[in-house]
Amino acid sequence: MTGTVRIDGLATDVCLPPAPGPHPAVVVRTPYDRRHHRAELRGWAARGFAALAQDVRGRHASDGDWDPYGDQEAKDGETTLRWIREQPWSDGTVVASGASYAAYCALVAPGADAVIAAVPALGLAETAREATGPERLLARAGWWSEHGGTPHARAGRLDQLPVVGILDCPAWAALWRAGPRPVPAADVPLLAVGGTRDPFAADTLRLWRHWPGPARLLLGPWGHRLTAEPAPEARPAHRLNLGPLHTGWARAALAGRLTGRASAVALGGSDHWCRLPDPVLTPYPFGTPTGPRPLRGADFVADPARPVRSDRLDVPEHGVPDRCLLVTPPLPRPLDLLGPAEARLDAVADAPSADWAVRLVALDPAGRADPLATGIVRRTVPGPFTVPLGHLARRLTAGTRLRVEVAGHHFPAHARNPHTGEDPVAATRLLPSRRTVRMRSSALRLPVVRGVHPLDPVQEIQT
Repeated sequence: MTGTVRIDGLATDVCLPPAPGPHPAVVVRTPYDRRHHRAELRGWAARGFAALAQDVRGRHASDGDWDPYGDQEAKDGETTLRWIREQPWSDGTVVASGASYAAYCALVAPGADAVIAAVPALGLAETAREATGPERLLARAGWWSEHGGTPHARAGRLDQLPVVGILDCPAWAALWRAGPRPVPAADVPLLAVGGTRDPFAADTLRLWRHWPGPARLLLGPWGHRLTAEPAPEARPAHRLNLGPLHTGWARAALAGRLTGRASAVALGGSDHWCRLPDPVLTPYPFGTPTGPRPLRGADFVADPARPVRSDRLDVPEHGVPDRCLLVTPPLPRPLDLLGPAEARLDAVADAPSADWAVRLVALDPAGRADPLATGIVRRTVPGPFTVPLGHLARRLTAGTRLRVEVAGHHFPAHARNPHTGEDPVAATRLLPSRRTVRMRSSALRLPVVRGVHPLDPVQEIQT
């Protein structure tokens, strides 16, 4: 470690390569404590980069007030990049890098020559709500209680009403009033890194698809902590060393060798990495011999006082059904799924506002349950609708059955819809809602691929 400096009051660790400069630089701006990045900085420096990690304003050793997703991130990022370019050890090129909130900081810093955005949390409103409307609760309460800079959550009372009162944190209330922002974009190379089990996987894909400059996508069978959080479907071939991959990509990006758009996606349950194909969805109509068939009928009651839970996969066997439950016949042969999945529902509710949660679960021949995908949509008008289920990248073995659950809640991952027409964040009264799924015009739509073409993820990302 070369040392710590202050850039406009922001504590910044600087690690220089042993060889004389000038050097390209990489900078990480983070609210999660720059000191956690010291091993990462040494890795960059060993490969010829001047490496910096900085506490964002108001966090840890940096001056000022902490204002998550505020305008200061772009301003402080610009100031930091200008300072780097003024140093005698700088060759004038800078890679902005980061994960989660730090990815947002990297994306909004004007003037970077290349960007590495891992599991990007793209904005205040984007982290608070699904693009389809429902509020994310469990992950947001955890993040704000840990990083909001004010008193912690009240003993895990996520069922407390109103939702806006769960945390003693002024920014928690402001979170639900935030509006969406345009996706950050620049005409420079981008490396978007994500995990199929990460809650921001859709944001990673959206960023990669809409980035105007050269863009590479690396999507593995990982959670929010990437290779430190492998999914059960991860295989030895998916154990990448991201450090050398990032530095190799950065060298290629700064040299101008990257053009166009490319992707490397791990196919969980296999040893393969593949390109992301153009989406082609195969329909599996409800109630048909080859599609999901209902086990207890098409009617159920969505009761926010007893919601279907996101943290449990067991299904009640008795009492009034709390979900529409369907199961497919066993797969006659292995099935590869690669791309976006969705459920097309023709369903009705007796509430002025209704959330529709669809969970797809794989049941192995022994009956063990493995969650594959979940989607949730808020509806206020009648008629058929689509529930996006996110991106699948899985090989399912022969004999696997698919379980489809259609419910009115997905709690505590998402706030409960009160079924009164009130804002779920402010509501204090809950009502049950009767639901019906019309089998004949509903279907599961899956991204079935045949003839997977494996590739080398490092070569795909760095060329």
